[in-house]
Parts: sequence; C-alpha cells; structure tokens
Amino acid sequence: MIELKPYPTMKDSGVPWLGDVPEHWGTRPLKRWVRMNAEVLPETTAPDHQFRYLDIGSVGTGVLTQKPQRLRFGTAPSRARRVVRNGDTIVSTVRTYLKAVYFVEGEADDLVCSTGFAVLSPDRDTLPKFLSYVAQSSSFTDRVTADSVGIAYPAIAETRLGSFHIAVPHLPEQAAIVRFLDHADRRIRRYIRAKQKLIKLLEEQKQAIIHSAVTRGLDPSVRLKPSGVEWLGDVPEHWEVRRVKSLSLVKRGASPRPIADPKYFDEAGEYAWVRIADVSASSRYLEKTTQRLSSLGDSLSVRLEPGALFLSIAGSVGKPMISKIKCCIHDGFVYFPQFRGNAEFLCRIFSCGAPFGRLGKLGTQLNLNTDTVGGICVGWPPPGEQAAIVAYLDEATASSERAIVSTGREIDLLGEYRTRLIADVVTGKLDVREAAARLPHEAEDLKPLDDTEAESETEEVDADDGDGEPEDAEA
Repeated sequence: MIELKPYPTMKDSGVPWLGDVPEHWGTRPLKRWVRMNAEVLPETTAPDHQFRYLDIGSVGTGVLTQKPQRLRFGTAPSRARRVVRNGDTIVSTVRTYLKAVYFVEGEADDLVCSTGFAVLSPDRDTLPKFLSYVAQSSSFTDRVTADSVGIAYPAIAETRLGSFHIAVPHLPEQAAIVRFLDHADRRIRRYIRAKQKLIKLLEEQKQAIIHSAVTRGLDPSVRLKPSGVEWLGDVPEHWEVRRVKSLSLVKRGASPRPIADPKYFDEAGEYAWVRIADVSASSRYLEKTTQRLSSLGDSLSVRLEPGALFLSIAGSVGKPMISKIKCCIHDGFVYFPQFRGNAEFLCRIFSCGAPFGRLGKLGTQLNLNTDTVGGICVGWPPPGEQAAIVAYLDEATASSERAIVSTGREIDLLGEYRTRLIADVVTGKLDVREAAARLPHEAEDLKPLDDTEAESETEEVDADDGDGEPEDAEA
C-alpha cells in the first residue's frame, strides 16, 4: 500500500467534492449509473406473503448487526416495502450518522428493507461490489451526512441522493479496484478482530478483579457466611445482603415524543441528551454527548445531575454509567432517584456483569427492566469499606482500563484508515491497477469471512433511540 501512486494524468471532474479524477474516468449522477429502489412490494401483495425484513437498526457499516426478521405482509410495518436482490447495496437515508451501508451477497430472494434505506441496483456496466465500495467510502457517506436535513434524525431526500455525481471507471478497472480493496479490507478487518479479542480478554480480567472485591472484600482472612445468592456465593460475615430496590426505587427514563421533532433540541440547551451510542462510546463516566435538549425537551424527559448513576437496558444492555454532566435519559435506561450511598461502589457491582447472571447474556440479548434490576441482590458492606474497595479497584483496574482505551483507539484508527483508503481508491486518488495485478488469484485473504469471524466485526448500532420501547421492557 505504501507504494501506491496517483494516476499519471488527471482532469477536473467539475464536481467540487470529487475534485480531480483520472483522465479516462467518467462522472455520472448516481441515478443515471445505477437503478434506485427498482422494486417494491405492491399494495396488492397477499397478506400471508412471507419475507425477511431489514430495518435501520439491523445494519451497520458493511455488516448485519441483527438477523432479518421473518414477517407476513399483512402484519409488517408500512415501511417494509423495498425488495432487495443479490448484488444490491442498501444505503441509509435516515439516521445517517450511523452511515449504514450493506452489500447484499448470498442472500435468498425474499429480502425486503425499510423505506429508510435506498436500494441501489447495479446496471450492466457496473460491478456490484464496486458500487458497494463507492457507497461505503467516506467521500460518499460524508456527502450524505452533509446534505441531510433535520436535528434529531437527519435524513436525505432520495432525489438529492440520486443527484450525487460518481466517478466511474470502465469495468476492467472496477474489477481491479474491487480485487485490491477486498484484499486490503480483509487484512484490516483481521487486525481489528485481533484487537477486539484483546479488549475482550482485558474486560474479562478487569471484571474478575471487580467481582472478587465486591463479593469478598479486601481482607483475605475475613470470616465468611453463605449469602444465599448464586452470583455472590459466600460474603464477609459483617456484610448485609440487600436487593437493589431496598437501596432505591428503580425508575425508567423518558423521551419527548415524537423524538424527531426539532423543537425538543437546542445546541445551547442546559441538559445533554443521552443516547445508547453515547454510553457505548464512554467508559465508566459520561462526560459528553452529541446532542442537547431544549427546555421543552428536557421537561419531558428525566433530568439527572452530575454524580447520578444510571444503567442501560437497551443496546449496550447492563452497562452502568455515572454522569459527570447534567443530562437527560430516555426509557432505554433506568436510574435510582432515592439512592444516597456510594454510587461508585454500586456502579462497580453492576460493571462486573455477574449480577445479571440468570437474566440473560450481557449485551443486546440481556432482558432488563425496573423489576429485574430492583430484584438483584448485592453484598453491602459498611460505607467506609465501600470507599476502600472503590479506591482499591481504581488502582487495580487502571492498567486494564488504559489498555482497553488505547486498543479501542487503535481500532478507531484502523477503521478511519480503511474508510480513507476506500475513498481514495474509488475516487481515483490512488492507482491500484498494478498492485491488484500482483495479488495471487487464490489468496486466503480474498475468501469470505465465516459467520463466527463476521460476527466479531460488527459495529455496535444504537439499538434504542428513545422513540420506542426497549425490547422486552415492561410497559
């Protein structure tokens, strides 16, 4: 990749965001290069017609984050209309901050997607995978984001999307670009996967340290007693065993609705608006978010002051967070309005994961609500001992937390490199023809990922945006 050079002769594309392109490339509006939304399920479709359905939350950048639901037309949401075929690329036209783009390959012809996607179908002079790489490139997704309209849910009109000019090489050159990018993409994803595995090991190491401290304390010679709780086991004899609901009420957040209404948002607002993505991007403390609420918006949500503890019950399920800022939480979170104890200690208990043992698998499959969280039993030492345990854990987990943050940043940089490389290649800033010709035809790197490998590469998507009920939560 270091040896890649620009094309020898360039020309002005006449499109500001494309800039110069190779002299022998053409440029076309997207709607004249590919077919957009070519096929839809008609209103006359039989009610018992079955299909698999992709909604916005099912797709991340280049991957499926959730398996398609199997639905019948008669019971499907009205937005489940656009037919998707093998070789198509689907691009998010709403919530474009997710930059959701997915190349459909090896799927049965029973796939339908939400009208929140544009379905791009290649014509005869377009390689399907080249089209997919164009749509995944940062030059394309940044343009979509820049042209989106709206505050809470930026969206782009399909007519505007169709007017985007694309740099188009001939088919043999498209094939060379696809060959090179497939090879590079495979190597980058393998690096990312290795670092994700390292983070998982570091998280397990950290959770083991926390679990020991919040169930046994710091004195190895202390006398123990049975707690009667599976995840706790034996606890120090002088500790209490308390249910969370005995420490505080457990209540859900709330959302102004409809959440897409701009009147609920104000960049100068007093309270930050917390989304699942903000929590996923944070460690133990919430210090910033991407949006702020207006005074009307925060009056219809749940306001939390700095120092408040809350817990995710959607998306990154089971993740506790202590706010360092004034913020509002939606109903994908629970909070503890009457808790007056050591929030750091309770946060550490939740963060070890073990209290959720029989409630499901940590992550999006975990089933939490106010009753299940309130019913969790915890070991409760005297206040002075709680403070000592918190201080010990701050020191004992510091190296793991630094390594997790550092490795996460390396993953981010690899992802940024990938998107930049794709953009430079598909817009003609780098000539990969010679490099592609040197690649072996049966290279291991060009083989598709199996399901296990692909699963580890999925990017987390905001599973609850505050305008709906979290899955399996109480009414």
